[in-house]
Amino acid sequence: MTFLGMTLLPITLLPMTLLPMTPPSINKLFAEGLSMTTRVLTPLLLLLACCLAAAPARADEGPGTAAVRKANATVTALLQQKPAVGSSAEKRLATEVSSQLKGFLDVDELGQRALADHWKDLTTAQRKQFLTLLRELVEANYVKALRSNLQYDVRYLAEEEKDGARLVSTEVRFERNGRPEAIGVDYKLQNAGGAWRAFDLVTDGVGLVENYRAQFNQIFAKEGFAGLIERMKKKKKAQGSS
Repeated sequence: MTFLGMTLLPITLLPMTLLPMTPPSINKLFAEGLSMTTRVLTPLLLLLACCLAAAPARADEGPGTAAVRKANATVTALLQQKPAVGSSAEKRLATEVSSQLKGFLDVDELGQRALADHWKDLTTAQRKQFLTLLRELVEANYVKALRSNLQYDVRYLAEEEKDGARLVSTEVRFERNGRPEAIGVDYKLQNAGGAWRAFDLVTDGVGLVENYRAQFNQIFAKEGFAGLIERMKKKKKAQGSS
């Protein structure tokens, strides 16, 4: 696959897919649920798809699982609405979904971890510019999620403390060509100001932070910070015209 005419890494990534990186099982999962224009899967879409299948809370669950369930419950009603494509109602709904998820998905933490190898060398202004663009690119994908018709059953499997964070393991079950299939989806959360927020999403062992970092480091090595920002701006412009 290529991006902006360049040969890139052989895996697909995130909402902005600056470099193509996605586990095969994820592409398989979304191949039937999305139109040709939205089949480039992002873990963000998977996160929103999981919201459609939120299960009831249990009294014995940990704080991380409770946070994931709460986020799911909050967004479920919004995602079940299906306004007309391109309508003002769809734009308002996407804005509301964005507002609700900001309290759960810590995009700033995700971005800082993904750019960890270069973070200390960036100025305050550069950090702000990067994080602002990253948030905008992530949020631009909410409309795609709203337009998808994905039906899944999410099972909450376990929660553990790992590397100072809470790891919530889930399994997404679905049918493809009439055959039952499943993929593992794990949330990594940390306590920020008394609230558990997700900073990484791991699908079948491939993490969002890890993938972003691979993309950013490759771009940095060839084009520096200016090149990364330019790519992000072009991607934002392309999303705005789609």
